[in-house]
Amino acid sequence: QVQLVESGGGLVQAGGSLRLSCAASGRIFSIDDMGWYRQAPGKKRELVATIRKSGSTDYADSVKGRFTISRDNAENTVYLQMNSLKPEDTAAYYCKAAGIQTGWSYISSDYWGQGTQVTVSS
Repeated sequence: QVQLVESGGGLVQAGGSLRLSCAASGRIFSIDDMGWYRQAPGKKRELVATIRKSGSTDYADSVKGRFTISRDNAENTVYLQMNSLKPEDTAAYYCKAAGIQTGWSYISSDYWGQGTQVTVSS
């Protein structure tokens, strides 16, 4: 059974920083893609950043230059360093993992964490 657990959310003033973490647990050998998405009240869930096993990354235009995604493949953990936070970054942030090689099989479907709230005050 694969589980994703996020941590690191909270309340911060505009211009501040937060670091989110997401650890995948279970009998996992590797994960192809990991990423962060966010959903603000009344809005659709949107991509923030993704990182492949190779280390290549993609970012939403709204966070480029402010957010940095990274991962520790040995620990099956993905991070999101968020700097220069803005009130419009306020949302629930969700971790996603896709392409998981477990001890028994390869799982192509997506796994999601439970979400962690980030609130940026002006």
